[in-house]
Amino acid sequence: MKPVFDFLLKLFILSVILWGVIYWGYTRFPIDLPSVFTAWTMVALNALIGYLLFEYAFDKESRIFTLVVFGGVTLRLLAIMAIVLVVNLLGLVKSIDFVVSFISFYCIYLIVEILGYQKKNQLKKNAARNG
Repeated sequence: MKPVFDFLLKLFILSVILWGVIYWGYTRFPIDLPSVFTAWTMVALNALIGYLLFEYAFDKESRIFTLVVFGGVTLRLLAIMAIVLVVNLLGLVKSIDFVVSFISFYCIYLIVEILGYQKKNQLKKNAARNG
């Protein structure tokens, strides 16, 4: 299976599971769903962009790979911080629900992103070993 498709499939499955848990919590506790959805959207797009940058830079020379991947991490982090600031300052979300959701999603999706990197690296090693 192509690594990008595999990554997207994992993101989709994880998102379905997480939204199931959120819906379960929503039926029992007062959760502001638009705030949670905003946090999820930001983090999911961040993870997707990060993996696509990695995929783009994977077979490039070392200097370009480092620039794209680590420069991408820096730019994504700055963009996310700016968006979080604007969303909170404009009062578009309920801050506590947004922040807790954002941190939770970020930690979970970061793990999936790293596992995607590892799988891509493993596929390259296996291909080099077999052929």
